[in-house]
Amino acid sequence: MHPPPKALLPIIVFSQFAGTSLWFAGNAIINDIQPASPGGFANITSIVQFGFIAGTLIFSLLTIADRFPASRVFFFSSVIAATANLFLIWLAKDFTWLMTLRFVTGFFLAGIYPVGMKIAADHFPGKLGNALGLLVGALVFGTAFPHILRSQLKALNWQDVLLFTSILAFIGGLLILIFVPHLKSKAGSVFRMDTAFTVFRSANFRSAAFGYFGHMWELYTFWAFVPIILKTFNEMHRSNINVAAWSFTVIASGGLGCILGGVLSQRIGSKTVAFYSLLLSGICCLVSPLLFQLSTGLFLFASLIWGFTVVSDSPQFSTLVAQSAPSENKGTALTIVTCIGFAITIASIQLLKTAFDHWKQNSLVLLLAGPIVGLLFLKQYKNRDN
Repeated sequence: MHPPPKALLPIIVFSQFAGTSLWFAGNAIINDIQPASPGGFANITSIVQFGFIAGTLIFSLLTIADRFPASRVFFFSSVIAATANLFLIWLAKDFTWLMTLRFVTGFFLAGIYPVGMKIAADHFPGKLGNALGLLVGALVFGTAFPHILRSQLKALNWQDVLLFTSILAFIGGLLILIFVPHLKSKAGSVFRMDTAFTVFRSANFRSAAFGYFGHMWELYTFWAFVPIILKTFNEMHRSNINVAAWSFTVIASGGLGCILGGVLSQRIGSKTVAFYSLLLSGICCLVSPLLFQLSTGLFLFASLIWGFTVVSDSPQFSTLVAQSAPSENKGTALTIVTCIGFAITIASIQLLKTAFDHWKQNSLVLLLAGPIVGLLFLKQYKNRDN
């Protein structure tokens, strides 16, 4: 019942989009369910990240992505994450339940995002940069999707957003289970607790991983703050930017960046694409306080450039990580690097949340630390065929 290879990648990409639509569903409805919660957007983002970190840590220590059929891991993770998201319809008004269910959703996103990359790496090793460009592009569109649901479908209340994203995630998991063939790992059923750490012995792997960590310092914090950035501009200039619609547009522009970066990686290499993407987003961090002095049109254009470049390097970093990891531990390598990267996002989000309270838009320059560190490590990566 398996589709031809040409049809396989679109199925994986759609399923990745469907599963990751759960990621920011809570952010899109936070003002409806916890309107009086101070820093609610940062807290609800961080708890999902914390759940994801816990999930990826457990998955990597137990080498789940390499010891079990990836399609089954993806399916069961999608079902559990979708169920936790659905239960918010009845329990979201209770802050404890809200945090618990968002944590569970984040935990099982660990079986969707990195496992989806592992599936792509197994089936498309020769065009990995391009395949992961499409896959992370799907993650970006999935992340932005709840915002467009709220902004464009006027009759859609917050319960409908949760119902829609939960059904979508379940369908995505089911498609992977039915249509994606399992390729047996060379690791078989071998279990070693230290595998998640021994992969760092490779100098190239460390360079790619630490480059990714620098990138992650900026990425999710920027995404979490996009609605706040737009709202702040509105308040400063008495503008009427549609915050929900433009939050979707700015975040989703990164999906196009991932796709274009994937195509370019086949010509100029993943390292080059990652380097220049990180450099450009770093420049956006550096000049970010000045963006608020621009006209509305130029401000939105600059925001789109930032949204485009902030994530276009992500699939190429994952490509470099996958290519420099032992083939039998590729899933575990991707999972542990993702785990550490997302742990970094919690520190970054909470730091910027505190700084923004005092320095407003000027605090965005703190994101520059990530691109600087990432570029320094990426320069040490020794090129190989991409």
